[in-house]
Amino acid sequence: MPDLPFLPFCACLGSLGLGCVAFVSAWCQHWRGGFAWDGSVRMFNWHPVLMVTGMVVLYGAAALVYRLPPTWRGPKLPWKILHSTLALTAFILAVLGLVAVFNFHNASGTPNMYSLHSWLGLGTILLFSCQWVTGFSAFLLPYAPIWLRTLYKPIHIFFGSTILMLSMASCVSGINEKLFFSLKNGTASVPYKLLPPEAVFANILGLLIILFGVLVLYALAKPSWKRPEADSLDTHQPLLGAEH
Repeated sequence: MPDLPFLPFCACLGSLGLGCVAFVSAWCQHWRGGFAWDGSVRMFNWHPVLMVTGMVVLYGAAALVYRLPPTWRGPKLPWKILHSTLALTAFILAVLGLVAVFNFHNASGTPNMYSLHSWLGLGTILLFSCQWVTGFSAFLLPYAPIWLRTLYKPIHIFFGSTILMLSMASCVSGINEKLFFSLKNGTASVPYKLLPPEAVFANILGLLIILFGVLVLYALAKPSWKRPEADSLDTHQPLLGAEH
């Protein structure tokens, strides 16, 4: 892999994440009618915004906390709290996104959980909830023995990357599904197959999400950006009340 400086890379990645949030918000505001919390289609518009913001951008930021050079020295507890807080915020936004889409479906008489996108999205949220609870129990509570933390750490890292990939797949499939429903023949002035401006804009949004996720996975995989294991405290002592 090319040897890139981490902090400029991280700044560009942050700008890309903000771009993803700006694109999905602009799509829902300009083409889908804006936002409300009343069971209407405008309530549905919160779903893509909250999911992209939480499960892609904030989750990606949480995954990269331990790649920041300041985390390589000194106590790790503040960074673990930041990591878990970002992940918990992402989870809360995702739950609100689920509430928005279920309320809209129930109010409009639309069936729930019939599409591949819905199965994939709900499965990702459930896996994420398990990941957060087990990570909190293993690394932020002083009860897990050292051997268990050591055993679970690579599993936690693996599922962290897996959840990010599933989140990207869920978001992109959801964007495509929404375009098919909204721009189908007979209901839209320009159908999806003729690539109207909304379709171009939303397709670019999907590409930005994929690019952001791939770059996060690149940062996670780059060996020189990993915290040196010799300086890691998380598998050598309990945290709350014990780390100095």
